[in-house]
Order: sequence, then structure tokens, then C-alpha cells
Amino acid sequence: MTVICLASAKGSPGVTTASLAFALTWSRLVVLAECDPAGGDIAAGYLRHLELDGSRGLMQLVVAELRGQASEQFWSQLVDLDPPGAQRLLLPGIATPAQAASLDPNWFGLAGFFRSLEHHDPGFDVLVDCGRLVAPHAPWPLLSRADLVLLVVKPTLSSLLPARAAVQTLLAGNSPGNDGQIGLVVVGGGDYDDGAVSRHLGVPVIAHLPQDNRSARVLAHGGTVRTRRPMLRAAAAAEGKVARAVTARRHRLRGPGIQGAIHVDV
Repeated sequence: MTVICLASAKGSPGVTTASLAFALTWSRLVVLAECDPAGGDIAAGYLRHLELDGSRGLMQLVVAELRGQASEQFWSQLVDLDPPGAQRLLLPGIATPAQAASLDPNWFGLAGFFRSLEHHDPGFDVLVDCGRLVAPHAPWPLLSRADLVLLVVKPTLSSLLPARAAVQTLLAGNSPGNDGQIGLVVVGGGDYDDGAVSRHLGVPVIAHLPQDNRSARVLAHGGTVRTRRPMLRAAAAAEGKVARAVTARRHRLRGPGIQGAIHVDV
């Protein structure tokens, strides 16, 4: 796999919480990139015990990209989410929304760089927290070049109505032949089951993260992650479905005339 973007249509359905739950249970090497134009939350939340000083992260990588030094500088901008293995890494986001405008010219270049990490030795998957799609300076070039976009929704009418418009925008804004690029992450409980949510939005549910207040507090404010808790178990179980969705889409884009399978480990 390579680049998987997570985003929400509007409101606060838990994009950062879902992204972090996936990153902390991912079986492959993974980088979680905070590309929310509203600002990154993990350094001041889940990793607040580290008292990070803001000297590492997305803005520093953008500067390096402009100088043609992204490959050399990238690894020094990361924070280990689960030390000391360096298997689950974080690229911290911007400090304030005021910095978001400066990222607009750089999203496309960053998308290409994130995609290249699949071929690094060793290769890394990239999970991208894109925040709310209605926010100013949303990272649309990242979304358009992702292997899979996971739209995070709650199973309520107030969440599904804007999500339907977001799905239509995502489909309209991307190149032909990218069917299978959009999936859903349903969080918590509500008025609809997963089948109804999928039918309403016209795209498949890839994961359902159940209501798990204890895990949500840890992911938001720090503490000991319990991988046997319901939210983390569901996140871990979703990785295989994500891999299958990415592989199926790549087969479709390659076309029936090209032989050879794409192998994705899970």
C-alpha cells in the first residue's frame, strides 16, 4: 500500500482519533502525516508528555521540499509514536491555521513525496489526517493522489447529509477510472447500520470504530494504549480490508490487458 487519506465532510466525527487508532495498530511500517489545515493535535494531545517544541514537522518538510531536500530531511522531522521501534512514526502538523495558506502551493509535491515512501528501503505506508474538507486550504491534491480516501462519518442524518456532498465532490474532482478510491470509516453508534450508511452514500464501509470512550480519551490526551480495547481491535481488523481495497483499485487502473498481480502484505 502507499497513501491513505482520512477526512470528514464537516463537524468533528473523529478524524484524528481514527487516524491515530489505525497508526498505532498498523502491522506494516507506517507514517501518520498530520495535514489538517486547522492544525495538528497529536503533539499537544497524545504526545503531550514529550513536550515537543515545534521544531519538527510539516512546515519544516515543506521548506526542505522547496529546496529539493525532502528526502534528506524527512526522517529528521518525524516523532516515534510507539518507541523505540521506529515502526509507527508521526509527521506533526502545523501549529496554527494561520500557516495553512503557505501550504497550498506545496500539497501536490508532498503528495508525490508521500507516494515515493512505498518504494523506500524499507517501504512505509502513509496515513494522512486531512481534517475537514470544508476548512479553508483543504489539501485536495493529497486527496486526489491517494490510493484510498476514507471519509469518516457518524451514522446519523446530520453527518450523512454533508458526507453525501463530500463524496460527490471527491468523485467529480478526480480523474476518470479511479473507482474504488473512496471508502467510509463509521465511528460510534447512531440511527443507521453500516449497510444503510453505505447505501446512502454509495461507497463501501471499510471500518466501523465503536464507541469506546476510554480509548478515545487516551488517544486525545495521552496514556497507555490498550490494543484489546474495542476501538483499537476494530482499527487493527480494518487494515486487511484497506489493503484489499487498494489492491483491487490498482488492478482496475492497470487494466485487464496487463498481467501480474500486485501483492500487498497484511
